[in-house]
Amino acid sequence: MRIFRGLPRSSLIQPCDRTRANASAGCALTIGNFDGVHLGHQAMLRELKKEADARGLATCVMTFAPHPREYFAPSSAPRRISTLRDKATAIKACGIDNLVILPFNQRLASMSPESFVMDMLVGSLQTKFLLIGDDFKFGAKRAGDFSLLASLAGQAGYGLAAMPSVEANGIRVSSSIVRKALTDGRLTDAAAMLGRSYSISGHVIHGAKLGRTLNVPTLNIAFKHQHPAAAGIFVVRVFGLADQPLRGVANFGTRPALDPSDVNGGRVLLETYCLDWPAALGSEGGYGKIIRVELLHKLHDELAYDGLESLKAGISSDIALAKEYFRQNT
Repeated sequence: MRIFRGLPRSSLIQPCDRTRANASAGCALTIGNFDGVHLGHQAMLRELKKEADARGLATCVMTFAPHPREYFAPSSAPRRISTLRDKATAIKACGIDNLVILPFNQRLASMSPESFVMDMLVGSLQTKFLLIGDDFKFGAKRAGDFSLLASLAGQAGYGLAAMPSVEANGIRVSSSIVRKALTDGRLTDAAAMLGRSYSISGHVIHGAKLGRTLNVPTLNIAFKHQHPAAAGIFVVRVFGLADQPLRGVANFGTRPALDPSDVNGGRVLLETYCLDWPAALGSEGGYGKIIRVELLHKLHDELAYDGLESLKAGISSDIALAKEYFRQNT
């Protein structure tokens, strides 16, 4: 999958599959935030591929960074399910050819719906087929909708369809519902709507190394959004360091353990202690590697401690609980 940060030239929007190298110019496009890339998103991407194949077009997904609601009202923006890396990985897994990440800024926010369609979708991307969600709004003041797209379709020369909602166990699947499940610690419910276990990936970075002084070194991944959908202490599995996943326990959040007033300077980290660290990796083996941490079970919310001894006791308790979880679930 090709990833473009900003609007590319239409000639760059091509199929990745060599068997479709002679596809027609232009693309089949869908647009959205795709936070979590849940079952509803996946169904939309399958439909996009089907329509693209029928027309001999490349597939293209357009998304935004930051989330439009983060741009307009950062303090009330929705909690974030996935990082941009994980979103791109999930979209790629659906077989999409091209991902366009548009910076959501004042220019985009003030663009009229008609200009967005004619200049960006048609003029720049040469969109020949457009698939949208049943509640899709776009353009300045969210004035654009399916009716407007339909009114422009003949002039602009694109086919148009709206994707109905997808249900799982009788519930409409949406990013909002997934966020709520993660916030509540209902990881099984979230996984049912995501179609996979909830996980976070990224490069292992250097932290404050407090864990090393307590003999519980951690693998640290930065989560670049201040309000993750999930937060707390979790039983996890770590992929990317050994042939088999490593069992672990992780703190996901701002780490208020010893200084609640500081809360880690507002930086959100996923800090994972592996129960069975492979000796072959050595003490510095994780730094710089890309790992994926799968959250299996929430133990409790983040806690503040009144000193190192109480922190050590809390960590020991969490490790014991994680070991018991794996003993009962293997």
